[in-house]
Amino acid sequence: MQQNLPLFYTFNFYVFGMVAVVAAILFVTRKSPVAAAMWLVTTMFALAALFVMLDAQFIGAIQVLVYAGAIMVVFLFVIMLLNLGHPSEIADARGRGWKLVATAVGIALLAQIFALTRVHVEPRIAPGYLARQIEYTGVIAPVAGPLFNEYLLAFEVTSVLLLAAVVGAVVLGRRRSATDAS
Repeated sequence: MQQNLPLFYTFNFYVFGMVAVVAAILFVTRKSPVAAAMWLVTTMFALAALFVMLDAQFIGAIQVLVYAGAIMVVFLFVIMLLNLGHPSEIADARGRGWKLVATAVGIALLAQIFALTRVHVEPRIAPGYLARQIEYTGVIAPVAGPLFNEYLLAFEVTSVLLLAAVVGAVVLGRRRSATDAS
């Protein structure tokens, strides 16, 4: 069973890679902003799965918590504030074919989880190495160091852009509601 492990990781890499690419394409091509936001969440989850497969569990968790969680809540809040989505456009997957595809993907993912619980995984690094590294630098230092040193300007510019987008959405929402009241 140990020999099939690289094949298992390769297969899952292609599965989650294809899910990310297809969801990103669907995100760009949707007319409904709410449906587009949901496809973006799917892309973020697929990317988090790829990070976990690369033994970057912290980055995968941050991907889910920050991007698929907090940022998408802000996006949906802005979409709902501007009232861009109509209820008839929200559900993109109404046909029976989409439901069958979703069921097949769900069964495949459950089968992979079941197969992973049956496989005995040998550690790829020396025993105790990771514990010594965590004691020495901590878990967050390899991520936080470059983020707040080399990439600090890009990090701050991104936060200012997100703030400007939210303020712009509030201004547009107030302007629309003021014209509706007149």
